[in-house]
Amino acid sequence: MNLTGEQIIGNSFSKLGTSTFQGMQADSGIAISTPFYEATTTEIDLAIAKAKTAFASLRKTSDEKRVLFLEAIAEEIMAIGDPLIEMACLEAGLPTARIQGERGRTTGQVLAFANFIKNKTWVNSIDDPALPDRQPLPKPSLFQKQIPLGPVAVFGASNFPLAFSVAGGDTMAALAAGCPVVFKAHPAHPNTCEMVGRAIQKAAKRTEMPEGIFSMVHTTSHEIGGYLVQHPDIQAVAFTGSYRGGKALYDLAVRRPIPIPVYAEMGSINPVVILSEGLAAHGASLAANFSQSVCLGQGQFCTNPGLIVIQKSDEAFLQDLATQLDTMSLNAFLTQGIAQAFTKGCEKLDQHPAVKRFTTQAIPSPSLFVTSAQAAMKDQEILEEVFGPSTLAVVVEDQAEMIAFIESLPGQLTGTIHGTIDEIKAFPELIEALSLRVGRILLNGFPTGVEVSPAMVHGGPFPATSDSRGTSVGTQAIYRFTRPICYQNFPAELIS
Repeated sequence: MNLTGEQIIGNSFSKLGTSTFQGMQADSGIAISTPFYEATTTEIDLAIAKAKTAFASLRKTSDEKRVLFLEAIAEEIMAIGDPLIEMACLEAGLPTARIQGERGRTTGQVLAFANFIKNKTWVNSIDDPALPDRQPLPKPSLFQKQIPLGPVAVFGASNFPLAFSVAGGDTMAALAAGCPVVFKAHPAHPNTCEMVGRAIQKAAKRTEMPEGIFSMVHTTSHEIGGYLVQHPDIQAVAFTGSYRGGKALYDLAVRRPIPIPVYAEMGSINPVVILSEGLAAHGASLAANFSQSVCLGQGQFCTNPGLIVIQKSDEAFLQDLATQLDTMSLNAFLTQGIAQAFTKGCEKLDQHPAVKRFTTQAIPSPSLFVTSAQAAMKDQEILEEVFGPSTLAVVVEDQAEMIAFIESLPGQLTGTIHGTIDEIKAFPELIEALSLRVGRILLNGFPTGVEVSPAMVHGGPFPATSDSRGTSVGTQAIYRFTRPICYQNFPAELIS
């Protein structure tokens, strides 16, 4: 595939900008040769204009035709072959097996949305018949269904160059719903993005979808990203990344003359509560498995278990965990910036007077830090996410303090409990407290790894996400890009 570094604007390409940047090899920081052109506001306007025109046509396009489009996307991604795997590994610094698995997850979720909209019930129709003889007033006929919002902007994530990127869940949910997508490629892997973007463009042409159903722009500029979000014809925004980035986009969107929804997934420290009886039963394997989860993917998952909650009487487990983490190696980070931020975050915790580091390798390295619940509740900065292979243990005096600490936490994507069924039954307050703080609760497992399924919730209360009512993983994600409409006294033949 001949990469050009141009914007994909519907069925065409554009390079009106004069500034360029390059993708980087994650492990060495060496630039990859292809220059990528910074998008201009003119190109953003053109992409959105095409998306708006496409939406008018797409609203009349059948679900069956969108199914063919989605299936073609999966086929075209696979048709790229090994060059896609090789480029993603180069730009993200991830091993071949990980990227191969991620490609399978990506095409799998594309097909999951295709299968989901094959069933007409996905529009959640509600047929509420008329009651003309009702007293004292007759009741009209009412019919409700979901309809697409319109053109949406999707921002790619840095940590999943395929599964949360160009053909990721946000894009596929929007396309399945019938919303054209203007995708902002992540500058950490622009070459990979162009490969997948061209595959989607090819699939759109092949299935004769309206031009403008998909466009992709490149930029390193926050201003251009902000311009995209504030454009009056964009009807929703999806974002996966940092709290700072997601909150900035959210603030721009709600300050528009006509505010729009922003579905920002902004990270989490994912508390893992370890109870005494569960620890007694599985202590040795728990330390080994926990360390693997912390270091999986170099700790660069939004579901990384970055917080342990454990009673003081069980504190000896932390030394076992530290010993396991000290055997783990540090590999390449996704970007040089993430590597620097990880080092800075670890050093900040290491220097905090209320925090002790239990691992012994020099920073940067897989790390375990320990503090008390009182210190963490007094200084919330201790709980700030350190993106990478690091976790913080908060030691509580008893179950009452455990609940108090959990209730003090900000919103999280996940919460995990390790314990026996009997001890959890005897401690019902724990599930209740966690359920108010997280989008997904796990029992005797680890949060890394998110199943793409109808029941999955990859979301949670603020600041884990900007809107806790949705999910960015699983087929229910489609409803972030639809809204309900009610038809009153309409015959069925007039409801399309």
